[in-house]
Amino acid sequence: MSLSTASATLLSRLAAVLPARALLTDPGQLAAHARDSAPFSEYGTPAAVVVPRSVKQVEQVMALAYEAGVPVVPQGARTGLAGAANAVDGCLVLSLAAMDRILEIDPANRLVRCEPGVVTKHLAEAVAEHGLSYPPDPASWERCTVGGNIATGAGGICCVKYGVTADYVLGLDLVLPDGRRMRTGHDTVKGVAGYDLTHLIVGSEGTLAVVVGATLALRPARPPALSLLAQFPTLTAAGDAVAEITAAGHAPSALELLDRATSDAVVAYGHPLLKAGSAATLIVECDSADPAADLTAIEALCRAAGAENVETAADGDAARSIIEARRLVGPALAAYAATKGDAMTSFIEDVAVPRSQLARFVGLIEDIAAHHRLTVFTLGHAGDGNLHPTVVFDESDPDEFRRAQTAYDDIMAAGLALGGTSTGEHGIGTLKRDWLERELGPVSLELQRGLKRLFDPKNLLNPGKVVTA
Repeated sequence: MSLSTASATLLSRLAAVLPARALLTDPGQLAAHARDSAPFSEYGTPAAVVVPRSVKQVEQVMALAYEAGVPVVPQGARTGLAGAANAVDGCLVLSLAAMDRILEIDPANRLVRCEPGVVTKHLAEAVAEHGLSYPPDPASWERCTVGGNIATGAGGICCVKYGVTADYVLGLDLVLPDGRRMRTGHDTVKGVAGYDLTHLIVGSEGTLAVVVGATLALRPARPPALSLLAQFPTLTAAGDAVAEITAAGHAPSALELLDRATSDAVVAYGHPLLKAGSAATLIVECDSADPAADLTAIEALCRAAGAENVETAADGDAARSIIEARRLVGPALAAYAATKGDAMTSFIEDVAVPRSQLARFVGLIEDIAAHHRLTVFTLGHAGDGNLHPTVVFDESDPDEFRRAQTAYDDIMAAGLALGGTSTGEHGIGTLKRDWLERELGPVSLELQRGLKRLFDPKNLLNPGKVVTA
């Protein structure tokens, strides 16, 4: 039976067991769910989009699709940047966005149970009402979902101190490719019984199982924070400052880097504290018991490294103004792209290197941009070496599109050559499969392919993502 015939038969069976609103086949709806936010990744046309509202419906969909031999591609908010949520031709897209309930907040045990479609910001706001915090804060936290964060292993600005999504996942409710349901993990603070299937699923990008529920650890509410902004005449000076801050034992809740192009874009957008022309900007936030004392010490380290423009917040309003410089990067780059024409697009990449290689890597990215006659804005989490080079290009110009792709590959190669990794928090998807194979090596790659076959012997769940079968 061909895939198109199997898909048609499956849709008839799904229509018999699902509410009408749960099965979408309108061409516009299919197009809207065909891809995530990665511009260089291939995508296909789904046969339908299924929008379940219960675990039982997910079990039915998966069991019927498995029996019919039809691929299933799980999706959240489609804010991903690696093509992990892209449809393949004739598949079912399984949108989990409607499963968006917070099921329980348990202050005594500092945990929360929720469905995968809960928006990250909404979760953080809900637990804050109980004097608790959920620290992971991806840049898209106002739109991205908990399930998507788990799928990609998302991070965020504060991960230098508070860790990434994986550090907060205690347990998962899963539906396997054949429709069976299982639970991983535990509700206890400690628990090492058996293989750690929970963290095998975290970062697996929907290729092993469908997450239908999560038990997440919470922390006490974060104390008030103060911030510092420092601009440097050279990348080396900024890198030295990062190294000295780390070596001195400071634990900032954010330690962010903007390169020259990004700093100038934020200046042009209108932020009052940054000055144009600096080679790099560091933005530091501290939320310790005595953040003012920490920032005084960090300011001294920045000045000793050669900082030429330093602004230190004396109160909460000033601190928020400094952090706003980092939050404005997205709008600033969008404004820059808008001045270049309607066909301009920007692609924010994700690569991590050892902190000691940070300044060198940023310099190499600037060289790559110049070589390919492109503008590349580099920003990221200096505290853990995770950078986000952002290539701006005209996607309607075939030559510029080709140069942007080549520049992206050159940046990835440079990061790996410095002892880095192909992704710190965005995932692999289809975009980085080749780079993952180079990074892992043949033995590790074969083990990972074996895990995929164990969970999904028919290769029907999000096929072609992360590793090829």
